[in-house]
Amino acid sequence: MSITEASLFWGFLLVYGAVMYWLSPRSTNAASFYRGADANGNPVSQWSLTASIFISWIFAKSVTNAANLGAAYGVVGGLAYATYWLSIPVAGYVIYLIRTQTGATSLQDFLTSRFGRLAALSFAAAILIRLYNEVWSNTAVVGGYFGLPGEPEYYGAAMLFTVFTLAYSLKGGLRSSIFTDVLQAVVFVFFVGAVLFLIVPANDGVTLLTSGEFRLEAGLDLLLVAGLQIFSYPFHDPVLTDRGFVNKEKAMLKSFVVAGLLGFVAVFVFSLVGVHAQLNGIDAMGNAPAAVGQSLGLTALFFMSVVMMTSAGSTLDSTFTSLAKSLAVDLPRLARRAADKAPSLRLGAVVMVVFALLGNLPMFAGTDILKATTISGTMVMGLAPVFLFYGFTQWSPWSFHLSFWTGLGLGVLLAAGLIPASWAIGEGKYGALLGVNAYGFLLCSAGFFLPLLARRLWGKAPAPSESVN
Repeated sequence: MSITEASLFWGFLLVYGAVMYWLSPRSTNAASFYRGADANGNPVSQWSLTASIFISWIFAKSVTNAANLGAAYGVVGGLAYATYWLSIPVAGYVIYLIRTQTGATSLQDFLTSRFGRLAALSFAAAILIRLYNEVWSNTAVVGGYFGLPGEPEYYGAAMLFTVFTLAYSLKGGLRSSIFTDVLQAVVFVFFVGAVLFLIVPANDGVTLLTSGEFRLEAGLDLLLVAGLQIFSYPFHDPVLTDRGFVNKEKAMLKSFVVAGLLGFVAVFVFSLVGVHAQLNGIDAMGNAPAAVGQSLGLTALFFMSVVMMTSAGSTLDSTFTSLAKSLAVDLPRLARRAADKAPSLRLGAVVMVVFALLGNLPMFAGTDILKATTISGTMVMGLAPVFLFYGFTQWSPWSFHLSFWTGLGLGVLLAAGLIPASWAIGEGKYGALLGVNAYGFLLCSAGFFLPLLARRLWGKAPAPSESVN
């Protein structure tokens, strides 16, 4: 970086951190810190919740992945990644049904009531892995605009960004997260518009929107994967699902639907950055937004960095607050050790600090950020039958475990490269991923319904142990 570039980028990072901390509200009680209520105990407004869901799911790694896929497969790649945002209306509708039909106040409460505490604990472990991945996969994207992996600037920017986000998250918890999400959503939309203003006129509009082919080998396989994973992927992300219980049911559902549709459009539109790279022969080098920004000059590169910082910040603060709630509220309740106690703000703060440090370790090891989405989404495919078909049972722990652990096992085998080649659907890069998700959904569904069928044929089936040590 030149002195001018360094002053601009580092200056914005410092100003961004200071402004977010200064503007974010302070929480003094558990309702505000963990549930986002205001000082008077009022729940989050519908439009604040909509903006929060929208921007907190526009991960820095996600818009980078969308642009990279646009560079690789044209608009087919962009559509494939944008399809994940249809997870939001799916999750909103399922949570609406759960709240209105069962009265549950969280997904953990719902799972405990239908499938037992052991099921809820297994679910809690899965979401902790998900949240852990969200830390490094977003800070690494921000670091990429200050230097290359291995360079001090890369790690320095990522860690400084982590510290700033941690600071205002500690100040206000979920209330602070939702408040800053609204600001970050406005900044994100403005600068994405500025980026498109630079890119769209440089291309023929028809060519830009029609590049790519709908073939399995040309990105359609990933589009089909996303279409399958939207029924399981959102439920292991408390950044999203925690927001499903902070407002009235109908207001929540409207927020989820609107936020999901806006997110789909925003991510697809940003993928055109990668399509621009493909059409103009720009080497994406694993980071299409940065490569395109460099090709268009300092102004475009700065716009790209602002988009990444705001999207990463909105996700990272939500990750910290979800981690705090999971470990300071949900797990103690599952262990029956805090049923009548107010959640500890201090414990939540300690959780945030620990994961801010440990969560960045994979960044130093160097990991593919796309795998944080596709692999984790595959490992939790067993959640789809649990949440889609729960109405078929009032109590069936075995249904959860046979579905959940089957999906987790298939995800581990895929990550280890042990899935037989015969499982692949098509010859494309994501053929094996598509095969595992397609066949895996059928196997997990069979696992879910098997105990119900056995109970009908042979009487009540035994339930797994529900003891918690």
